[in-house]
Amino acid sequence: MSGVGFTTLRALWWAERTARQVRRDLAGRGLDDLVVTLPPPLPGSDRRWVAALLRIRRRTCLVRSAVLQAWDAAHGTPRDLIIGVTAPSEGFKAHAWLEGDAASASLGYSELTRRPPPAPPRPPRDRAHPVDTTP
Repeated sequence: MSGVGFTTLRALWWAERTARQVRRDLAGRGLDDLVVTLPPPLPGSDRRWVAALLRIRRRTCLVRSAVLQAWDAAHGTPRDLIIGVTAPSEGFKAHAWLEGDAASASLGYSELTRRPPPAPPRPPRDRAHPVDTTP
């Protein structure tokens, strides 16, 4: 894999670990209680590698969308996770995608619910210069 550096390997490690955790948490607690760990500070350009890993590992659309939602939020692009369904008359199916994905990702699905993105990471506080909050 040419072009894969240390930061890319860290991104892939985070994505695999997080996808496993998301899968376990969804099975045990469901979507409402899902908390996805944000990635450590890594270049946003590694998103393509993260997305490729999730495809290669054949993660479900819901797991893949939850992991990528956390990645995007941590890199300043918060996006809703959307779950849609097809009409029962068409053979019921469900699918998950991120707001802003290509229109083909949601083709034929009616939106059922949205999950807002996680809060972006807060910058570390400078302990040498604490913020004065007195009026």
